Amino acid sequence: MTSNEAKFPPQTQQTQPGKEHVMEPLPQTINPDHNPTNKLRGKVALVTGGDSGIGRAVCLIFAKEGATVAFTYVKGVEDRDKDDTLKMLLEAKTSDAQEPLAIAADIGYDENCKQVVELVVKEYGSSIDVLVNNAAEQHLRNSIEEITEQQLERVFRTNIFSHFFLACSEAHERGSSIINSTSVNAYTGKAETLDYTSTKGAIVAFTRGLAQQLVSKGIRVNAVAPGPIWTPVQPATMPYEKIQNLGSDVPMKRAGQPCEIAPCYLFLASLQDSSYFTGQVLHPNGGVIVNA
Repeated sequence: MTSNEAKFPPQTQQTQPGKEHVMEPLPQTINPDHNPTNKLRGKVALVTGGDSGIGRAVCLIFAKEGATVAFTYVKGVEDRDKDDTLKMLLEAKTSDAQEPLAIAADIGYDENCKQVVELVVKEYGSSIDVLVNNAAEQHLRNSIEEITEQQLERVFRTNIFSHFFLACSEAHERGSSIINSTSVNAYTGKAETLDYTSTKGAIVAFTRGLAQQLVSKGIRVNAVAPGPIWTPVQPATMPYEKIQNLGSDVPMKRAGQPCEIAPCYLFLASLQDSSYFTGQVLHPNGGVIVNA
Protein backbone atom coordinates (compact mmCIF):
# COMPACT_ATOMS: atom_id res chain seq x y z
CA MET A 1 0.00 0.00 0.00
CA THR A 2 2.82 2.41 0.76
CA SER A 3 5.54 1.11 -1.58
CA ASN A 4 7.25 3.86 -3.55
CA GLU A 5 6.75 4.26 -7.30
CA ALA A 6 4.26 1.38 -7.58
CA LYS A 7 3.11 0.81 -11.16
CA PHE A 8 -0.01 -0.81 -12.59
CA PRO A 9 -0.16 -3.05 -15.66
CA PRO A 10 -1.58 -1.31 -18.75
CA GLN A 11 -5.33 -1.86 -18.99
CA THR A 12 -8.51 -0.20 -20.14
CA GLN A 13 -12.28 -0.53 -19.76
CA GLN A 14 -14.76 0.33 -22.48
CA THR A 15 -17.73 1.38 -20.33
CA GLN A 16 -18.62 4.12 -17.86
CA PRO A 17 -18.76 3.72 -14.93
CA GLY A 18 -15.78 1.39 -14.58
CA LYS A 19 -15.90 -2.02 -12.94
CA GLU A 20 -13.76 -2.79 -9.92
CA HIS A 21 -13.91 -6.59 -10.18
CA VAL A 22 -11.97 -6.64 -13.46
CA MET A 23 -9.15 -4.32 -12.33
CA GLU A 24 -5.61 -5.67 -12.03
CA PRO A 25 -4.58 -5.53 -9.28
CA LEU A 26 -7.78 -5.06 -7.31
CA PRO A 27 -7.89 -1.80 -5.33
CA GLN A 28 -7.06 -2.05 -1.64
CA THR A 29 -10.37 -1.33 0.05
CA ILE A 30 -9.66 -2.30 3.66
CA ASN A 31 -6.66 -1.42 5.80
CA PRO A 32 -5.98 -4.57 7.87
CA ASP A 33 -4.35 -2.44 10.56
CA HIS A 34 -7.46 -0.34 11.18
CA ASN A 35 -8.79 -0.86 14.70
CA PRO A 36 -12.49 0.13 14.95
CA THR A 37 -13.68 2.02 18.03
CA ASN A 38 -17.42 2.36 17.25
CA LYS A 39 -17.14 6.01 16.26
CA LEU A 40 -20.35 5.77 14.20
CA ARG A 41 -22.35 3.42 16.38
CA GLY A 42 -26.08 3.96 15.91
CA LYS A 43 -25.60 6.23 12.89
CA VAL A 44 -27.21 5.82 9.47
CA ALA A 45 -25.02 6.65 6.47
CA LEU A 46 -25.89 7.08 2.79
CA VAL A 47 -23.01 6.90 0.30
CA THR A 48 -23.62 7.61 -3.38
CA GLY A 49 -21.51 5.52 -5.72
CA GLY A 50 -20.69 3.18 -2.86
CA ASP A 51 -20.35 0.04 -4.95
CA SER A 52 -16.67 0.53 -5.82
CA GLY A 53 -13.57 2.66 -5.42
CA ILE A 54 -13.45 5.26 -2.68
CA GLY A 55 -17.19 4.86 -2.11
CA ARG A 56 -16.80 1.17 -1.29
CA ALA A 57 -13.90 1.88 1.08
CA VAL A 58 -15.98 4.55 2.83
CA CYS A 59 -18.94 2.17 3.18
CA LEU A 60 -16.72 -0.48 4.73
CA ILE A 61 -14.91 1.74 7.20
CA PHE A 62 -18.26 3.22 8.26
CA ALA A 63 -19.68 -0.28 8.77
CA LYS A 64 -16.68 -1.37 10.80
CA GLU A 65 -17.20 1.71 12.99
CA GLY A 66 -20.79 0.72 13.76
CA ALA A 67 -22.83 2.58 11.14
CA THR A 68 -25.79 1.21 9.25
CA VAL A 69 -24.88 1.78 5.59
CA ALA A 70 -26.91 2.35 2.42
CA PHE A 71 -25.34 3.11 -0.95
CA THR A 72 -26.37 3.86 -4.52
CA TYR A 73 -25.11 2.27 -7.72
CA VAL A 74 -25.87 2.18 -11.45
CA LYS A 75 -28.13 -0.76 -12.29
CA GLY A 76 -26.99 -3.08 -15.05
CA VAL A 77 -23.44 -1.74 -15.16
CA GLU A 78 -22.38 -2.06 -11.53
CA ASP A 79 -24.41 -5.10 -10.44
CA ARG A 80 -21.38 -7.33 -9.80
CA ASP A 81 -19.55 -4.64 -7.82
CA LYS A 82 -22.76 -3.93 -5.89
CA ASP A 83 -23.08 -7.58 -4.93
CA ASP A 84 -19.44 -7.73 -3.85
CA THR A 85 -19.85 -4.61 -1.71
CA LEU A 86 -23.00 -5.94 -0.04
CA LYS A 87 -21.17 -9.16 0.84
CA MET A 88 -18.27 -7.20 2.32
CA LEU A 89 -20.64 -4.99 4.31
CA LEU A 90 -22.45 -7.98 5.77
CA GLU A 91 -19.11 -9.31 6.96
CA ALA A 92 -17.94 -5.93 8.26
CA LYS A 93 -21.06 -4.66 10.02
CA THR A 94 -21.33 -4.67 13.79
CA SER A 95 -23.96 -6.77 15.53
CA ASP A 96 -26.18 -3.82 16.45
CA ALA A 97 -26.18 -2.25 12.96
CA GLN A 98 -29.03 -2.90 10.55
CA GLU A 99 -28.62 -4.74 7.22
CA PRO A 100 -26.85 -2.80 4.44
CA LEU A 101 -28.97 -1.51 1.57
CA ALA A 102 -28.03 -1.12 -2.11
CA ILE A 103 -30.20 1.26 -4.14
CA ALA A 104 -30.15 1.45 -7.95
CA ALA A 105 -30.59 5.08 -8.94
CA ASP A 106 -29.69 7.76 -11.46
CA ILE A 107 -28.99 10.47 -8.92
CA GLY A 108 -28.66 13.20 -11.52
CA TYR A 109 -32.38 13.93 -11.14
CA ASP A 110 -34.21 15.43 -8.18
CA GLU A 111 -37.10 12.96 -8.11
CA ASN A 112 -34.72 10.00 -8.03
CA CYS A 113 -32.78 11.52 -5.15
CA LYS A 114 -35.99 12.07 -3.21
CA GLN A 115 -36.90 8.43 -3.71
CA VAL A 116 -33.47 7.30 -2.49
CA VAL A 117 -33.77 9.35 0.69
CA GLU A 118 -37.34 8.22 1.32
CA LEU A 119 -36.30 4.59 0.90
CA VAL A 120 -33.41 4.92 3.37
CA VAL A 121 -35.53 6.70 5.96
CA LYS A 122 -38.36 4.19 5.60
CA GLU A 123 -36.03 1.17 5.70
CA TYR A 124 -34.17 2.25 8.82
CA GLY A 125 -36.81 4.37 10.56
CA SER A 126 -34.26 7.10 11.08
CA SER A 127 -32.93 10.31 9.62
CA ILE A 128 -29.67 10.21 7.66
CA ASP A 129 -26.81 11.03 10.01
CA VAL A 130 -24.04 10.97 7.41
CA LEU A 131 -24.46 11.78 3.70
CA VAL A 132 -21.48 11.15 1.43
CA ASN A 133 -21.91 12.69 -2.03
CA ASN A 134 -19.36 10.56 -3.84
CA ALA A 135 -20.75 9.38 -7.20
CA ALA A 136 -19.06 10.95 -10.22
CA GLU A 137 -18.15 10.39 -13.84
CA GLN A 138 -15.45 11.76 -16.11
CA HIS A 139 -14.51 11.56 -19.79
CA LEU A 140 -11.23 12.46 -21.48
CA ARG A 141 -11.55 15.14 -24.15
CA ASN A 142 -8.61 16.93 -25.76
CA SER A 143 -10.43 20.21 -26.41
CA ILE A 144 -13.47 22.11 -25.23
CA GLU A 145 -14.97 21.70 -28.71
CA GLU A 146 -15.17 17.93 -28.14
CA ILE A 147 -17.43 18.30 -25.09
CA THR A 148 -21.00 17.98 -26.31
CA GLU A 149 -23.93 19.65 -24.62
CA GLN A 150 -25.27 16.20 -23.77
CA GLN A 151 -22.03 15.15 -22.07
CA LEU A 152 -21.73 18.46 -20.24
CA GLU A 153 -25.22 18.14 -18.79
CA ARG A 154 -24.68 14.48 -17.89
CA VAL A 155 -21.44 15.15 -16.01
CA PHE A 156 -22.88 18.13 -14.16
CA ARG A 157 -26.03 16.21 -13.23
CA THR A 158 -24.09 13.31 -11.78
CA ASN A 159 -21.26 15.26 -10.19
CA ILE A 160 -22.92 18.35 -8.71
CA PHE A 161 -26.68 18.48 -9.34
CA SER A 162 -27.03 15.36 -7.18
CA HIS A 163 -25.30 17.14 -4.30
CA PHE A 164 -27.94 19.87 -4.35
CA PHE A 165 -30.80 17.40 -4.60
CA LEU A 166 -29.63 15.20 -1.72
CA ALA A 167 -28.46 17.99 0.58
CA CYS A 168 -31.77 19.85 0.52
CA SER A 169 -33.61 16.84 1.88
CA GLU A 170 -35.27 17.27 5.24
CA ALA A 171 -33.78 13.95 6.33
CA HIS A 172 -30.74 15.67 7.86
CA GLU A 173 -31.05 16.68 11.51
CA ARG A 174 -28.88 18.54 14.02
CA GLY A 175 -25.58 16.75 14.51
CA SER A 176 -25.51 15.22 11.04
CA SER A 177 -22.63 15.47 8.58
CA ILE A 178 -22.54 16.01 4.82
CA ILE A 179 -19.30 15.05 3.09
CA ASN A 180 -18.66 15.87 -0.57
CA SER A 181 -16.05 14.25 -2.83
CA THR A 182 -14.16 16.86 -4.83
CA SER A 183 -10.69 16.42 -6.36
CA VAL A 184 -7.16 17.79 -6.41
CA ASN A 185 -8.03 18.79 -9.99
CA ALA A 186 -10.36 21.46 -8.61
CA TYR A 187 -7.22 23.24 -7.41
CA THR A 188 -4.64 22.34 -10.07
CA GLY A 189 -6.87 22.12 -13.13
CA LYS A 190 -6.67 19.37 -15.76
CA ALA A 191 -6.97 20.06 -19.46
CA GLU A 192 -8.26 16.64 -20.50
CA THR A 193 -11.19 16.58 -18.05
CA LEU A 194 -12.43 20.14 -18.28
CA ASP A 195 -16.10 19.43 -17.53
CA TYR A 196 -15.29 17.00 -14.69
CA THR A 197 -12.78 19.42 -13.18
CA SER A 198 -15.31 22.24 -13.40
CA THR A 199 -17.81 20.21 -11.38
CA LYS A 200 -15.16 19.50 -8.76
CA GLY A 201 -14.48 23.22 -8.41
CA ALA A 202 -18.21 23.78 -8.06
CA ILE A 203 -18.28 21.20 -5.27
CA VAL A 204 -15.70 23.18 -3.29
CA ALA A 205 -17.80 26.34 -3.56
CA PHE A 206 -20.96 24.36 -2.80
CA THR A 207 -19.35 22.88 0.31
CA ARG A 208 -18.29 26.25 1.68
CA GLY A 209 -21.59 27.95 0.95
CA LEU A 210 -23.79 25.15 2.26
CA ALA A 211 -21.69 24.94 5.41
CA GLN A 212 -22.54 28.57 6.12
CA GLN A 213 -26.24 27.94 5.43
CA LEU A 214 -26.52 24.92 7.71
CA VAL A 215 -24.19 25.79 10.57
CA SER A 216 -27.04 27.33 12.59
CA LYS A 217 -28.92 24.02 12.25
CA GLY A 218 -26.01 22.08 13.70
CA ILE A 219 -25.25 20.32 10.40
CA ARG A 220 -21.61 20.19 9.31
CA VAL A 221 -20.61 20.23 5.62
CA ASN A 222 -17.08 19.33 4.51
CA ALA A 223 -15.28 17.79 1.56
CA VAL A 224 -12.40 15.52 0.61
CA ALA A 225 -10.18 16.26 -2.41
CA PRO A 226 -8.27 13.08 -3.29
CA GLY A 227 -5.33 12.96 -5.66
CA PRO A 228 -4.71 10.07 -8.09
CA ILE A 229 -6.35 6.98 -6.56
CA TRP A 230 -6.52 3.43 -7.94
CA THR A 231 -10.25 3.19 -8.62
CA PRO A 232 -12.39 2.01 -11.59
CA VAL A 233 -12.62 5.52 -13.02
CA GLN A 234 -8.93 5.31 -13.97
CA PRO A 235 -8.99 2.38 -16.46
CA ALA A 236 -12.41 3.55 -17.65
CA THR A 237 -11.05 6.93 -18.75
CA MET A 238 -7.25 6.91 -19.00
CA PRO A 239 -5.43 5.75 -22.15
CA TYR A 240 -4.25 2.13 -21.97
CA GLU A 241 -0.54 2.94 -21.90
CA LYS A 242 -0.77 5.71 -19.27
CA ILE A 243 -2.27 3.59 -16.49
CA GLN A 244 1.13 2.27 -15.44
CA ASN A 245 2.28 5.80 -14.59
CA LEU A 246 -0.78 6.78 -12.54
CA GLY A 247 0.39 8.90 -9.61
CA SER A 248 3.98 9.23 -10.80
CA ASP A 249 3.67 13.02 -10.98
CA VAL A 250 2.93 13.57 -7.26
CA PRO A 251 5.70 13.91 -4.63
CA MET A 252 5.08 10.39 -3.29
CA LYS A 253 5.52 9.05 -6.84
CA ARG A 254 2.58 6.64 -6.63
CA ALA A 255 -1.19 6.46 -6.72
CA GLY A 256 -3.15 6.15 -3.50
CA GLN A 257 -5.43 3.28 -2.55
CA PRO A 258 -9.09 3.74 -1.52
CA CYS A 259 -8.35 2.52 2.01
CA GLU A 260 -5.89 5.40 2.40
CA ILE A 261 -8.63 7.93 1.62
CA ALA A 262 -11.54 6.46 3.60
CA PRO A 263 -10.20 7.60 7.02
CA CYS A 264 -10.69 11.22 5.90
CA TYR A 265 -14.41 10.53 5.49
CA LEU A 266 -14.54 8.73 8.84
CA PHE A 267 -12.91 11.71 10.53
CA LEU A 268 -15.43 14.14 9.03
CA ALA A 269 -18.35 11.82 9.78
CA SER A 270 -17.42 11.43 13.44
CA LEU A 271 -18.79 14.21 15.62
CA GLN A 272 -16.37 13.33 18.40
CA ASP A 273 -13.39 13.84 16.06
CA SER A 274 -14.43 16.76 13.83
CA SER A 275 -17.01 18.74 15.78
CA TYR A 276 -15.17 22.01 14.99
CA PHE A 277 -14.91 21.32 11.25
CA THR A 278 -17.33 22.77 8.71
CA GLY A 279 -16.74 24.29 5.29
CA GLN A 280 -13.35 22.58 5.12
CA VAL A 281 -11.60 20.39 2.54
CA LEU A 282 -9.13 17.60 3.36
CA HIS A 283 -6.37 16.87 0.83
CA PRO A 284 -5.12 13.25 0.69
CA ASN A 285 -3.19 13.63 -2.55
CA GLY A 286 0.32 12.24 -2.16
CA GLY A 287 1.95 15.54 -1.27
CA VAL A 288 0.58 18.03 -3.81
CA ILE A 289 0.51 21.48 -2.22
CA VAL A 290 -2.69 23.36 -3.00
CA ASN A 291 -4.33 26.55 -1.81
CA ALA A 292 -6.93 24.97 0.48
